[in-house]
Amino acid sequence: SPMCVRSKPGVPRARGVAPDAVTTPLAADALVVLVGPSGSGKSTWATDRFAPSEIVSADAFRELVAGDAADQSATADAFKVLHSVAKARLRRGLRTVVDATNLTERARRQLLRLAESAGRPVVAVAFDVSLERCLAQNAARPDRCVPEAVVRRHYREMVGALRRLPQEGYAAIHLVTEAEIGSG
Repeated sequence: SPMCVRSKPGVPRARGVAPDAVTTPLAADALVVLVGPSGSGKSTWATDRFAPSEIVSADAFRELVAGDAADQSATADAFKVLHSVAKARLRRGLRTVVDATNLTERARRQLLRLAESAGRPVVAVAFDVSLERCLAQNAARPDRCVPEAVVRRHYREMVGALRRLPQEGYAAIHLVTEAEIGSG
């Protein structure tokens, strides 16, 4: 049976993202695009729901190409590899979860094109989490900490991303709220 992401009925939706169905099936061959600021809980959410082989992580590819997940100078190389792996998985009909901020329209458009070329559906999972929560979770990371100014910038970019997502062509959009993430 397909994995489902459950929306909590009654949770208010924010910033122009329409409520999705109570149950959004994630097809076994879907591209799942996580969208959210640093510290919003994307990696934890994905790790709790998907097999390690299904997750392609920008941080993991930075670690592979540069030896350091926090090395932003390795981002271009890391995304070349991430896109190559995602493309191969989608061609094979395998669910692929892209764990990156994906805050720019350009970044999301590249992923939509990869899925389209493989004939696969795309689901956006947007993290509507407060700035305070992002800052606190980022500061509590044991391995690396994104500079506070970057988290604040990501949060501002997320406001625009939430407005644009409904027009970008996803099979479904799932909004993850703080209530759904839980207390920690």
